[in-house]
Order: sequence, then structure tokens, then C-alpha cells
Amino acid sequence: MYTIIDIETTGNGVKGNRITEISIFKYDGHEVIDEFTSLVNPQCPIPAFITGLTGIDNDMVRNAPLLEEIIPQINAITADTIFVAHSVNFDYNVIKNEFKLLGHDFSRKKLCTVRLSRKLLPGYNSYSLGKLTAALGIPLTDRHRARGDAHATVLLFHKLLRAENSEKVFKLFLNSKSQEATLPPGLPKEEYLKLPITPGVYYFKDQKGKIIYVGKAKNIKKRVLGHFYDKKTKEITLCAETTSLDFEETGNELIALLKESAEIKHHYPKYNSAQKRSIQQYGIFSYEDRNGIIHLAFNKIKMTPNPLAICYSPTEARQYLETLCSTFELCPKYCHLQENVAVCSHYKIKQCIGICSDLQMINEYNDRVKDALTSLKEVQTDVFIKIKGRTADENAFVFIQENNYSGYGFVPKETPIHQPQDLETFIVRQKNTLETQRIIESYLRKNPDSVFSL
Repeated sequence: MYTIIDIETTGNGVKGNRITEISIFKYDGHEVIDEFTSLVNPQCPIPAFITGLTGIDNDMVRNAPLLEEIIPQINAITADTIFVAHSVNFDYNVIKNEFKLLGHDFSRKKLCTVRLSRKLLPGYNSYSLGKLTAALGIPLTDRHRARGDAHATVLLFHKLLRAENSEKVFKLFLNSKSQEATLPPGLPKEEYLKLPITPGVYYFKDQKGKIIYVGKAKNIKKRVLGHFYDKKTKEITLCAETTSLDFEETGNELIALLKESAEIKHHYPKYNSAQKRSIQQYGIFSYEDRNGIIHLAFNKIKMTPNPLAICYSPTEARQYLETLCSTFELCPKYCHLQENVAVCSHYKIKQCIGICSDLQMINEYNDRVKDALTSLKEVQTDVFIKIKGRTADENAFVFIQENNYSGYGFVPKETPIHQPQDLETFIVRQKNTLETQRIIESYLRKNPDSVFSL
């Protein structure tokens, strides 16, 4: 038994969405045996653009029942049925979320008529309800009203049940392990199945083949599936536009991060936002107080004209100072890891040997600080970072030339590397940017042993 459902909403994604109309047809595979249709008072204003699309305005729903009042009817008609809708995840998740907000559970098996149509009725230019029903000669009245769309979906579903191979396809789609109900409506399952479980970069593409999102992952397949499960408005919209996937394996997360950054700047995908924003930099600096003690501290880069080092978040700057503090036995208080304390008691760093308690001569302490400052300037200019490759027979590398990120590559393990020229055959040249600097510097602070000089 099936219930074919369509809803109209206030149009604010899933979690912010409120139902304004619902229509349910109970269908036994041959004919409609029951129907429930109702306007719903969403208890919030309906945006003008939604009214323009559906014709449902605030006056129409003012005296309509609240969703809570019609939950018994919805539960009764859908009990022990398979939930069917065009782009089913949207309708199903909105209803499920609305029920949850009201303290009710809603769980049904589900089928998507978009995915079923792509499988059983291939070859159409568009699988939107309006265009597909028009191409199939199925009447659709009251477009963008719940009852009109639901009734047209009933007629479409009737046709799908009788299509060639339908029994096999329906059985596959209802198998919980098939993930058919999870995948975006326009994405063939084969596109997902081809993804590897290795580190790399992945691409979401729209119907025209344009890249609309770039991401990186330690496990590409698992991360992409995470997008499909995510119920944020942005993720739902992204998945709704996705019709194909692509990927590139990198063997490690560092090159995946660098490649993701480069691809975002090259393609400027509409659903990537993080790396389109300007990066706030923080500078490490030193100064001497009135007692002659040298301090280390950090501040926003505009407040630090000649930084000793650059970090890209307050957390990263604190971690940088913690490393210096621990390595050179400096005082957390005078590295500004603790403020407004008489004596340091940093939870991580135990090596302070007493400057904050006047147990160490100022000159001796300042010598340690100067050693720390000297270490900041002792940077090798041409180095490469050696990391795991894509296969057991290769290594990956990131090349730093004259202190700037120059590119990455993959080299057979038996190939000797003694000078920069040895990398030329394998290197994929890249641009040095603030974002790549941040990625590499952060990696080096956590993995100093991965660096080799040339």
C-alpha cells in the first residue's frame, strides 16, 4: 500500500520550514482508496515569493487547522504504507522534522518518483514534475498546490508501477541497504558507487556539468554520503542540483587540502563559501616591559607591523606560542598564554623555571627568549614535505621553494631526491596564497619530522 504525498511550505529549508498545505492519496497499486487534503496554519508569515508561486497567502491559512490538530489524520492514512513523493527526501524530512518539533515520531519506508522515473523512464531532458508529466501526457492542474501536484504524482506512479522491469527496480529501491532513498533525486547511483574510500578531492556538478561544490576528505565516499544525510538548507539545495560527481585521489589529507583550496579559487563554485572569505591573520611579536623582561604575544596582523611569524586563527597563534614556550622553557605568563595571574600555572606547560616567581635572573630568561626568536628566523628556504602517496609504490611531496608553496607531486619510492631538479619531472606547479600558507604552516607545526631539506 502506498501514500502519495505533496506539501507546500513557507520555503525556509527543512528545519525552518513550516507546512502550509498537505495532500495525501492512499493508493493500492490500482486505484486511490482514500484521500486527505488540508491547508495548514504555519503560525508564521508566508513570504511573498512563496505566495506568488503557490497562491497560498496568510489570509487563506489564518483559520486553517494547526499541524498538531491534523497529525492523527496524517498518521492514520499513512500507517503501514510506503511514503511516495516527487523528490521524496524534501517532503519526508519536512514532515518528519515538523512532527519531531511537536513531540511525535514519523517513520515510513519511502520511494522517490524522480529517481524511479530516471531508472524506469530514461531519456527525458528534465525530470521535474511539470516537465515530465507534460512529456508523458499526464494532466497536471493546480501546479504548486499540494493536491494538484500529489494527484499528478499518483498518475505518474501508476505508470511507473507498470513500466518494464518495475518489479525488480521497486524491490531494489525499497532495500534499505541500497541507499536509493538517500541519494539526491537527480544523481544516478553509479555516480556514488564509483567514489573511492581514500583521501582526495571531490566535485559536485549540476546538469550542465558545471562544478557547484568542491570538498576534500580523508574518505571521499563517506564524506559525500554525509552531504546527502545533512538536513541543512544549503546541503539540501546543493544535493537537489547535483546530477554527477567527480573526484581525484591524493593519498593524504595535506594535498587534498591544498588542491581543494586551488580548485575553489579556480572554479569559484556557488556552494563553497569558506575560502571565499578573507583570512584574518595574526602576528607573533615580542616586546620588553619596564622590568626588562622580554614578552612574546600575538595580535591581529594590522596591530603587528613586523610579525615574527604569522598564524591564521587565535587558536593557531596560541598553539604556536605554547610550542615555543615548551621548547625553550619559557614562562606561560610572559608568553601571554595566561593573563592577570601573579604566577603561571598553565595546564599543559610545566617547564617554567621561575621567572614569574623571581627565581630566575632576567638576563638568563631573556637569553632563552632570544634563542626562541632566533629559531623563528632559522627557516630553510628549499624543502619538501614527504607524505603518503596514493599507492604503496609511491610517495607524495609538497615542495616549498624560497619559503613559498610551489606545488605538489607523486614520485616512485625508488627515485632518489637530492636536489630541487630531481622533483621537476613530478611536480604539479601551484600558486602560493594566504590559504595555502595557512595550511602548510599548520601542518608543519604538527608534523615537523616530515620536512626534508634540499
